[in-house]
Amino acid sequence: MPNRKNYLAVDLGASSGRLVAGRFDGNKISLHDVHRFENGGVRFNNRLQWNLPGLWQHIKDGMRKARIEYGDMIESIGVDTWGVDFGLLGKHDELLTNPYHYRDSQTAGILPSVFEVVDRKEIFKTTGLQFMELNTLYQLIAMQRAGSPILEMAESLLLIPDLFHWLMTGEKTNERTNASTTQFFDPTKNDWAHNLLEKFEIPSHFLNNITPPGTNLGRLLPGLQDETGLTGIEVILPGTHDTASAVMAVPTSSTGKTDWCYISSGTWSLMGVETANPLINDRVEQLNFTNEAGVGGTTRLLKNIAGLWLIQECRRIWQEAGRQLEWFHLVDAANKNPALAAFIDPDHTRFVAPKSMPEEIQKFCRETGQTVPETDGAIIRCALESLAMRYRMVLEWLEELVGNPIATIHIVGGGTQNNLLCQMTADACNRRVVTGPVEATAIGNLAQQLIAMGDIQSISEARQVISESFEVNTYHPQNAGQWNDAYSRFQAILH
Repeated sequence: MPNRKNYLAVDLGASSGRLVAGRFDGNKISLHDVHRFENGGVRFNNRLQWNLPGLWQHIKDGMRKARIEYGDMIESIGVDTWGVDFGLLGKHDELLTNPYHYRDSQTAGILPSVFEVVDRKEIFKTTGLQFMELNTLYQLIAMQRAGSPILEMAESLLLIPDLFHWLMTGEKTNERTNASTTQFFDPTKNDWAHNLLEKFEIPSHFLNNITPPGTNLGRLLPGLQDETGLTGIEVILPGTHDTASAVMAVPTSSTGKTDWCYISSGTWSLMGVETANPLINDRVEQLNFTNEAGVGGTTRLLKNIAGLWLIQECRRIWQEAGRQLEWFHLVDAANKNPALAAFIDPDHTRFVAPKSMPEEIQKFCRETGQTVPETDGAIIRCALESLAMRYRMVLEWLEELVGNPIATIHIVGGGTQNNLLCQMTADACNRRVVTGPVEATAIGNLAQQLIAMGDIQSISEARQVISESFEVNTYHPQNAGQWNDAYSRFQAILH
């Protein structure tokens, strides 16, 4: 195996993006940051949108940097991003508008009126997806109800990573893992739920073929090769939904089993298990779990949890007030405060986009008769412990749904760097917690490319390579009795 083979992962998150190079020497993968940049919604004409041209420019800048650094020793490239959001192309493949951000207000409060048209149970039976206002289905319904001319002119719908792969190759596809986040994908048929769209009078002619991860879309367009200097490299579909790529990178030796679960920890916490088939029944619907497509034809049975959004928003508010607080300052301050003093419901709608996250946390505690956290550290500790308690609740539900105990929780992603939260998770759940790798999404993206190019033979082999390539840490539960007592209080607050 030549030790100069390199692969490029474009990994876009809601707050930042990066282009990462991975080198595989036949035994281990090593990473190198090529280009990093900021991302986020842009308020435009009172709507929240993504700056797609700006993101594309950043990607091309990263590709040029990769060409300078690695020359012609680059094998392939692939893009992963968040789910649900999309762009619409009209005649002559013109982008009709910048994609709307999933936090845009167009879908606020839409679900009750949706269920008047199609029953909630029917939607879930068809799609197996949890109900969130931001899902693609509700974005389309909101556009249709507003009489959007953009929707009327649309000839092709491409989810965010599909857009970038189209810009790279000219190929219009809807990759399976991201398509499964729309709530008009039928996981049992592995096809679009055309009948569901018809009931909402949403056209389906603009949907493309659903394409699995690992598909080779061909080489970069000639003009893009000239612009970036990259020639001869293949464009490979990873699991384009970032959580699918992150789960691909879980360093477990139990591929194909449900005795472990994962938490992909970042702005959101995605907690679930990897199953061979979708699990669609009344209990899954009642608990509002979701069946999203994974790599290798698997299903990710999971639940979305608020995640580090709570901390990010507190920090943003404090920074706007002129207080420059680093992450380690916040964690250190939280660690110095009394444990298990107060809790919030991390997934309450009031924490989705509050005017001031710190004030909203204090208000929730006040309204529920708890000790109100007054300092920065107390507020952060309340948020972190509430997340850990929510993980325990979801863990119990997962064990119920799959019918067996879960011995190990794997945490991957940026949240693994928060040692306090990782230990709290072990304590609250009374389980062994294994953390790492930090760059799981980019690594999973690269691993899928390595499989597609024949350098690694299977997902289980890829996970073995990942476990030998990147550092992991293990946390063991402490103070189980104290956390058990507090868990009863947490449950009571939620009810």
